[in-house]
Amino acid sequence: MSEAPALAGRRQETAALTRAVEELSAGRGTVLEVAGDPGIGKTALLNLLARLAAERGATVLRARARSGEAKPYQVFRDAWKRSVPPAAGPRPPAAEAEPPWDARSDHELVRALLDGCARRDGGRGSVLVLDDLHHADPASARLLEALAEDCAAHPLVLAFALRPRQTPPALLAALDDASHTGRLVRVEPAPLDAAAIASLALAGRGTAEQLATGSLGNPRALRVLLAAGHDPDQWPARSDAAAGPLLRAAAPVLAELEALPGDCAEVLAAAAVLGEPFRPGDAAHVAGYPGDRTAAALGALAAADLIRSGPPAGTLVFRHPVLGHLLHHRMNPGLRHDAHHRALGLLDARGAGSAARARHAEHALPAAADPAAALRVLAEGAAEVLAREPATAARWLRLTLEYSPAGSADAGARARLALDCCRALTAAGRTEEARALVHELLRTPGALPGRLRTEALAVCVGVERLLGRYEEADATARTVVDALARPLSAPLPAETAGLVFDYGLVHALRGTAAEVRGLAHEAARAVAGAGQDGNGDGDGDQDGRTALRVLAAFCDSYVGDFARAAPEVARCARLVDSRPDTVAGRAPEVLALLGCAELFVERFADARRHLSRGLATAGGGAHKHIAVNQLLGLSILDQWAGRLDAAQQHAREAERLAGEIGAPDAAGLAVALRASALLWAAPRRRTAEAVELAEAGLRATVPGTGWWAGSALGLLAVARLMGGDPAACLRTLMEGGGEDLTLLQPPSRPSLFALMTTAAARCGDLASAARAARAADAAAGRLGRPPFQQAQADRAGAALALAQGDPARAAALSLDAARAFEVLRMPVLQAWTLIAATPALAAAHGPAAALGPLDGALEAARRCGALRLCEDGVRARAALTATATAPVSRPGGGPLATLSVREREVAELAAAGLSSRQVAERLVLSTRTVDTHLGNAYRKLGVSSRVALARLLGPPVA
Repeated sequence: MSEAPALAGRRQETAALTRAVEELSAGRGTVLEVAGDPGIGKTALLNLLARLAAERGATVLRARARSGEAKPYQVFRDAWKRSVPPAAGPRPPAAEAEPPWDARSDHELVRALLDGCARRDGGRGSVLVLDDLHHADPASARLLEALAEDCAAHPLVLAFALRPRQTPPALLAALDDASHTGRLVRVEPAPLDAAAIASLALAGRGTAEQLATGSLGNPRALRVLLAAGHDPDQWPARSDAAAGPLLRAAAPVLAELEALPGDCAEVLAAAAVLGEPFRPGDAAHVAGYPGDRTAAALGALAAADLIRSGPPAGTLVFRHPVLGHLLHHRMNPGLRHDAHHRALGLLDARGAGSAARARHAEHALPAAADPAAALRVLAEGAAEVLAREPATAARWLRLTLEYSPAGSADAGARARLALDCCRALTAAGRTEEARALVHELLRTPGALPGRLRTEALAVCVGVERLLGRYEEADATARTVVDALARPLSAPLPAETAGLVFDYGLVHALRGTAAEVRGLAHEAARAVAGAGQDGNGDGDGDQDGRTALRVLAAFCDSYVGDFARAAPEVARCARLVDSRPDTVAGRAPEVLALLGCAELFVERFADARRHLSRGLATAGGGAHKHIAVNQLLGLSILDQWAGRLDAAQQHAREAERLAGEIGAPDAAGLAVALRASALLWAAPRRRTAEAVELAEAGLRATVPGTGWWAGSALGLLAVARLMGGDPAACLRTLMEGGGEDLTLLQPPSRPSLFALMTTAAARCGDLASAARAARAADAAAGRLGRPPFQQAQADRAGAALALAQGDPARAAALSLDAARAFEVLRMPVLQAWTLIAATPALAAAHGPAAALGPLDGALEAARRCGALRLCEDGVRARAALTATATAPVSRPGGGPLATLSVREREVAELAAAGLSSRQVAERLVLSTRTVDTHLGNAYRKLGVSSRVALARLLGPPVA
């Protein structure tokens, strides 16, 4: 039987169905229970089973149980009448008699059913599919139990779906007993995960995770969310635009709701207004019903599994959150207004929080008896939820502005509301709306009294920066910055400090951090009224000072002043770690700057921690710009740490986000990082692909001093060198960074000078190689010779020494660099350095002395999945072995010369320790083909086993 087409996220469930059909083909029956919540996908699995059975030639009988049916055995009667024989199979006689539904016992009826199925199916077996069995009448439930006892001995698959919460306890007990004794196979579809949702919705990982959270992995709820144009910041408040598709997708749920009696419907609607979790007494108040009447309705709703118990204890929730949203969406607008008005009064009397009351004030406002009070509630609620629900805050603030009198006496209060709305819109990713609103404020005479204008300019700078309009952001900020008296007086007003921070972010992203370095240090000292060292605690804005200190430390590290940056970065890390995620409302930006600074000064573990924390904190669309940089930083760290798959995943996500926000620089660097990870993880035969990808990444960036273009340039230079074109590597570095690489940021120069040294040496230009090696050493010295930078300088010195005929010095410098990379836990760079050092080690100390370091390189490469380095190491070891033992199969060709290209690939991977199955996966071949190529290689090389092959070509690394 061919493999069944698995439903998305349902591989295990599909396998169970396939086994049942295969058992049927062998003449054995199966009892199959599909159990789960409404909408989880039970019917889809039954449909798949019916299709698989029909394709195999079985007769399919199916029906759906319905509540309230009067006749005994009704679901079985319906299935018998609606049987579907296979297209090519025998057709039942027209006068086929029905089973004796009035039989004296269930066992007599079971015998009649089994005999009838045998007559119908022509020996191919039958599948009886019963859906919604929790609605079955008592006689049908008894018959199911009896049929399940005899099913295994007959060619019949008895498959049924039910909702456990609505199934009679007696039937549940019988089914559990059958499951424990092995007479029943239970399939319980699990919620879909983000990966399955991504394949269904054709969505990126971030969107898929949001959909997974909103739908709780329930396929029916997922369809509703997709039909509503689901956006976690907009649903369910803005679903009217998709009313048609939404109602069609929600039809099964709405049909269930419309069948409710009047009291149940009214109480459930009151619950939808309250939101979950809700208290029974509150539902009674909002519905306007007495307690006993509400209790009866709630009991019926619980029996129908429309509501369930809390948490917290004493509260109730909907079966699924989407259910409550649909109810609220479908309510009569007038009734909805009245219900929210009653709910608001209830919470006012209780002294509930502003956010809880604002959710009702929003709907009660149009006809509120006291509009001013409702507006206050909305403004206070917006302030309360701004950090975690920016779209909701923006909506409430928009309403507040809309309903506030235009000629309000307190212009400052209205302006502050407008600025808060801008911040909320920005945090929600609606940056164009925020820009329009703040520009309207700035051009309206008298709209921004006093220091509010500086605050508005800071908001404007932030919006322009997020839109990638760096020139506009810089010009806007300078209207204040250029007018500041220098040195800055302390304490610096909070609004000025905020503008300086945004101004610094603009330059950090543009790659011109040196321009704001001095200002950042001054502002960090002045904002809290601290002393000249900036370490005083003062009584000023602690979070604002922390943000500015992080900005200043980033600038120091970016320009290569590690002596000043390193201790300050460590202090900033302690400050940030002691603060909550709402550091001055700028946590994503602060954590991104800190993580990048830590990356520069080689605090790699802290960099990963802070970038990951910032990524988790960067909710809302506005933070996508910051999230992109965090993802890029994580991709770099992943690649250095040998997590090549994770490096590519982070790069792909950064590329996706950069595309959404229109940031070509970030997208280009993401592509280049993906190319770099591919270069190491893929076989050598894919080198050209990696080079082309790196070229595309650099083309997407804007030439200049920004870290995107500089980093992409360096990655392309590496790819071109590894692709065997050292001249192109040199051209890339010289054209993009200048002969002395002065156009690139100082922390990247030692590694790029090392690359330049190797490329020049391979081109035979020893003078240029010597100049680059000296520059690498000087650049590392200016940075204070931290381990990573010194290792890069040592690599440059080793390349030059080897080219100058001093293999002993080349070997010593290479081993020093490799040891540094090992301590730093950078296995890719460690392996690359050791493999490149093999000729120097062999020339200086003999081939045997080179084997130990080379084996260490292969082990490091194997651990991190750097297949290219595994291949290069195997080749290097084969060359050493050939030199030591001189096994010549073809003059001048080495031991692999007699093999075809494919045989050589298979032999190298097998020698690197990969099994036949792993080799087949790598090369996209069958295992049988791999074994054939391996046998040919054995014969040509004169070996008889993998052990002998490994001795000839490489070390055992499995």
